Amino acid sequence: MAAPKRGRSASAQSKPGRSLALILIAIVALTGGMFASGHTTPRLGIDLAGGTSITLQAKADQGSAINKANMKTAVDIMNNRVNGLGVSEAEVQTQGTSNIIVNIPKGANSEEARQQVGTTAKLYFRPVLASEASAGAASSASPSASSSGSSSASPSATPSSSASASQKATGTSSASPSSSATSQGRAVTDALKAGSTPSSSASPSASASPSAGSSASASASAAASKLEAEYTALDCNDKAQRATAGKSAKPTDPTVACGKISGVWYKYVLGPARVDGTEVKKAQAVFDTQTAAGWQVQMTFTGTGAKKFADVTGELAKNSQPPQNEFGIVLDGEVVSSPTVAQSIVGGQAEISGSFTQTEAQSLANVLSYGALPLSFREQSVTTVTAALGGEQLHAGLIAGAIGLALVVIYLLVFYRGLSVVAIPSLLVSAVLTYVIMALLGPAIHFALNLPAVCGAIVAIGITADSFIVFFERIRDEIREGRTLRPAVERAWPRARRTILVSDFVSFLAAAVLFIVTVGKVQGFAFTLGLTTVLDVVVVFFFTKPLMTILARRKFFANGHKWSGLDPKGLGAKPPLRRTRRPAGPVAGPVDPKEA
Repeated sequence: MAAPKRGRSASAQSKPGRSLALILIAIVALTGGMFASGHTTPRLGIDLAGGTSITLQAKADQGSAINKANMKTAVDIMNNRVNGLGVSEAEVQTQGTSNIIVNIPKGANSEEARQQVGTTAKLYFRPVLASEASAGAASSASPSASSSGSSSASPSATPSSSASASQKATGTSSASPSSSATSQGRAVTDALKAGSTPSSSASPSASASPSAGSSASASASAAASKLEAEYTALDCNDKAQRATAGKSAKPTDPTVACGKISGVWYKYVLGPARVDGTEVKKAQAVFDTQTAAGWQVQMTFTGTGAKKFADVTGELAKNSQPPQNEFGIVLDGEVVSSPTVAQSIVGGQAEISGSFTQTEAQSLANVLSYGALPLSFREQSVTTVTAALGGEQLHAGLIAGAIGLALVVIYLLVFYRGLSVVAIPSLLVSAVLTYVIMALLGPAIHFALNLPAVCGAIVAIGITADSFIVFFERIRDEIREGRTLRPAVERAWPRARRTILVSDFVSFLAAAVLFIVTVGKVQGFAFTLGLTTVLDVVVVFFFTKPLMTILARRKFFANGHKWSGLDPKGLGAKPPLRRTRRPAGPVAGPVDPKEA
């Protein structure tokens, strides 16, 4: 029974090259994947790359709605918004009971992400009663919504209220933006007097005069006059006016609002909200490869939302002229899109398409998917974070790490001498694996390297060195017992392995708990610490131990050279125990004369 066991053990010991080949193949594959992906450096967090830090405060008039559950929901939605735009490592976290801190690293879509995070009120679908754009502003093709996928998207601007469908589809327009404020005012008045319904006509010729003696009509007329005055006075090119337009309107009331079309701001009159943003189940940006229509946004409504959307689109489709066949998608009082409707859209599925770029389509999809927040917020402060300070701190941290690594190498050379040939390459392998994996995790899970994460990597140097020391000291203990190097390595490994696994498990457990219970940058430290702890186990098992087995066969180490770090005399090894033989028979000697 013993012979096969020794055979298997000898076979396992004689092929350490397999483990070395396996880890080297893994390094080559991971490095190749890193270069193939084009991400050859780890992503940097806001403290290293720079960016924007925004403090949002829940509006105090919301009372008991400002609670832990609603704040958590708001954080999740904001996270989805910014990450939906591809902004990696945007940090969104609560501060206190009513504040949310949003850190957006500098990047291609960081400015757009900032704008979306700032738009924190509810999302509504409102019918368009009148708009400056449709009265004669020049812009791109009018967006339209459909259930079949053929539509156009980017808020509309047609030359006149009688523009043809083909003109809207191609975006042709010859009218100047300077339309008559008087005719605009009449359009608003007529639309509101007609009842503010999607099917109402907003053309100046619409017959909607209030009946004499009707109090309801008088009230509607007064409301129309007030809204007309607001609409006439509104200047959407004025940032201050734009910031307040439509923000305080109730969902059940008509309102004025601003919307941006091809870089130009226009004003709108919107009817009461007909569909709430919470009734959009899902929205996504897709590229239409079948009809070559370009980027479009596909929407899926909830059961209640589908019925409401079918009703409002059916009413809008009865009108053939803009803007009475448009609905405005309104987020925080701003019209983000105003598609036209040609038919009632049933089934809870709709598409908005047209002259979208990929970024525009993704932005609108994010608004539709994540636009409904349980709370309204105001920007308390916006701070631009430069990378200069973080760069200096990173430089200092790298210097500290280099000093720590140099001290570890010096310690290994002084106390372990030749064994440093095993330890130093193991440290290098661990460093390469850590760097490559961090670079790959950037695009994969949006991991970004921040200063605490760098600290975690520096701490990992000590954890990795500790594993080598445990193994080397076990080998030395075996040599002190009088064993030669090769059996000493194999007897020391099981004991060292147990100690290393227990130590790394404790470190990993601490990192996991820290990652779960903390937020923000501290999670970067915990993640890096946990990652490097796992890599320590991989390196020790697949590189350090096999390399030590191979070197134990070399005369320099096997014979215990004084510079090998395994010199038996220098370690105070015991001499081999020798057993004294006893004679088999009586001992021959001189005979006592007396006995003779």
